Amino acid sequence: MAMEIVVPAVGESISEVQIGEWYIPEGKWVATDTDIVGLETDKATFDVPAPAGGKITRILKKAGERAAVGDVIGYFEEVAAPEGQDSGSSSKSSGAKKEEAPARPAASSGNSSSSSGDSKVMPAASRELAQRGMDAGQVSPTGPGGRMLKEDVIRTAEQGSQSGSVTSQPMRSEDVIPLSPIRRRIAERLVSAQHEAALLTTFNEIDMSGVMALRNQYKDEFQKKYDIKLGFMSFFVKAVVDALNQVPQVGAQLKDNKLVYRNYYDIGIAVGGGKGLVVPVLRNVERMSFAEIELAIADFARRAKDNKVTLEELEGGTFTITNGGIYGSLLSTPIVNPPQSGVLGMHGIFDRPIALNGEVVIRPMMYVALTYDHRVVDGREAVTFLKRIKDVIEAPARMLMEI
Repeated sequence: MAMEIVVPAVGESISEVQIGEWYIPEGKWVATDTDIVGLETDKATFDVPAPAGGKITRILKKAGERAAVGDVIGYFEEVAAPEGQDSGSSSKSSGAKKEEAPARPAASSGNSSSSSGDSKVMPAASRELAQRGMDAGQVSPTGPGGRMLKEDVIRTAEQGSQSGSVTSQPMRSEDVIPLSPIRRRIAERLVSAQHEAALLTTFNEIDMSGVMALRNQYKDEFQKKYDIKLGFMSFFVKAVVDALNQVPQVGAQLKDNKLVYRNYYDIGIAVGGGKGLVVPVLRNVERMSFAEIELAIADFARRAKDNKVTLEELEGGTFTITNGGIYGSLLSTPIVNPPQSGVLGMHGIFDRPIALNGEVVIRPMMYVALTYDHRVVDGREAVTFLKRIKDVIEAPARMLMEI
């Protein structure tokens, strides 16, 4: 029986989506609940599962096209599984898109094949291929779902240079890739923040010796008990809550010429996702333990890579923390996430000489930056807030003693 594949309602504010990737081609049988197509919105990406065991008979909307909620984007027919195929072999969580494409042996430069085979060439891999004058058929993909990664191209090129089978012939090319809805929304919000808010950034530096010593002292016991590593982010989340208690203006929001103060702390944590940076929110952080914070952040990071963070988890937030240090950043000026009034930027930890008690010593130092909306937060309050974070990270016992 033929069934319509319809764009489902995904949130009150979402009326349109962009068709992402059709994971299953027309005519291929799939099991019930196997993800068949990815849909992108300006906030998140989600998958549409197969309503029953069967096959897609017709695709109406191709990847990159837009569709409204309720639109029919294809047709699905319920049919029995082919002989020899287990009707329950596909899982709901993994879907057919997770199947590994068969590895293809690297071909010689004189016998390369087209990239239109099983592998999906990622943009970075495509650029690397062009720069090296290679064909996609020479590379065996290792990414999820048979995707070809930049690392695959580099590895094949290095192996080929040793054997003499791959030659490097740089070529000039361009890739034109439409902005995803998430990327467009990020751009709109950041430009809006720059135009509408009075943004200012204040800086400080933190000696990480104390928190590093505390972490090293308890990290093994912590991981054994909670099955998660004790990172630095949980310390900073706790420090932010402590600082917001002392300087609540930084967590206030401007709404209709009124300031809204909240007696709870929903902290957004910026994480890199498959479609761009996303900021899922930790709700009521003041009630969370170190372990709960670390587990929640790790879960967000895993699901963000697979575009599985829900719209509800991205909405709201009273303050945001972003950590450019994981990418090696020394210093940056983060942009406030409207309608919030503040964002804390963490950076890399580097050994630097500092003056301590009249002597020059080497300490692991981190620059931190607080960008704030000057319409809501005065300079004195911003500096006091950031100084408090410095104080409690350098002496974590302050958070427990409330001093």
